Amino acid sequence: MMGSNGFKSFIVVAFSLFLTFAGFSGFAQHGEAPAAHAASGHEAEEAAGFNPGEAILHHIADSHEFHFFNFKKSDGTEVHATLPLPILVYAPQRGFSAFMSSKFHHGHEAYNGYKLEHDKVVAVDANGNIDESVKVYDFSITKNVAQMLLAMIVLALILGSLAKRYMKGKGVTTAPSGFQNAVEVVITFVRDDIAKPNLGPKYKKYLPYLLTVFFFILINNLFGLLPGAANVTGNIAFTAVMGIISLIVILFSTNKHYWEHIFWFPGVPLPVKILMIPVELLGVFTKPFALIVRLFANMTAGHIVILSFVSLIFIFGEMSTTAGWAFSPVSIAFVLFIYVIEILVAFIQAYIFTVLTAVFIGGAIGDHHYEEDVLPHH
Repeated sequence: MMGSNGFKSFIVVAFSLFLTFAGFSGFAQHGEAPAAHAASGHEAEEAAGFNPGEAILHHIADSHEFHFFNFKKSDGTEVHATLPLPILVYAPQRGFSAFMSSKFHHGHEAYNGYKLEHDKVVAVDANGNIDESVKVYDFSITKNVAQMLLAMIVLALILGSLAKRYMKGKGVTTAPSGFQNAVEVVITFVRDDIAKPNLGPKYKKYLPYLLTVFFFILINNLFGLLPGAANVTGNIAFTAVMGIISLIVILFSTNKHYWEHIFWFPGVPLPVKILMIPVELLGVFTKPFALIVRLFANMTAGHIVILSFVSLIFIFGEMSTTAGWAFSPVSIAFVLFIYVIEILVAFIQAYIFTVLTAVFIGGAIGDHHYEEDVLPHH
């Protein structure tokens, strides 16, 4: 019989292969996408060829449906395995409309006076042409929004179940076990290695926020690695909101010493103080900007690298079928390697965002007596 370690290795490899081939099927769809919109069908597709840049950007962008894979039947009809999402739009001239994205038939048709144009809902006239006179306000539940709601539910279920176990005495009077033990290790790590060293005696006040940030980003990072899932943390809007929330927490944690050091740094000559004012004031906003860009860039880069290796198969395949098949094992090996690295990056980026948030909050509430008492004597 297969040992436990061998069985676990088999599961990991099998799951990785599943993810890889799921990506292949998605790219196969995007290689056929130009034909779906062209009037000449497959002839236009062959002329256009595979566009790796368009396919990669489509995969990492937001959408109005979850796409998993597609296949063609024997009669030539194409079947899409998708999960449609609600379309919620409002136009002053037409009022409010609500329907599922499946009504658009993957963006090829108009419905109820609207259609998808590059994954954006636009108004159309009776002839199917875009009507610029109609202003459309889109409140649709896109896959990024749906996945964030799912991550929030998972976060509430995980931490809520742990809280109930502790309220019942499990894990307090007895040692925690199983999943509770695994999550408790992470919570203890955030408390002892992030909150306490950076926030000192006031760590309990900010620990719930830091735990929420860490787990919320981590769950979305891991969900983004699943086939067909949304790249939420690779969306600049998501990271911007997270950074702005951290900025608000930082600003509400400041005291008069913090602002005195921004506008009139003690212990330095007057000309230097004047020069430092714009620099220090700019630093207030560059801190959350660093949080925003770092998370966005790292998570987006990982997805692009994986999808680039997958696209190489189709690029070589267009040159020669033999070359495409020959390069497939090399591409799969690199994809699996980068995928494992991405799992590690998912944890690292959640940690970096949380620890930098704690550092910035600590700087806002920190003790500035060193600059006031020690620097003048030096």
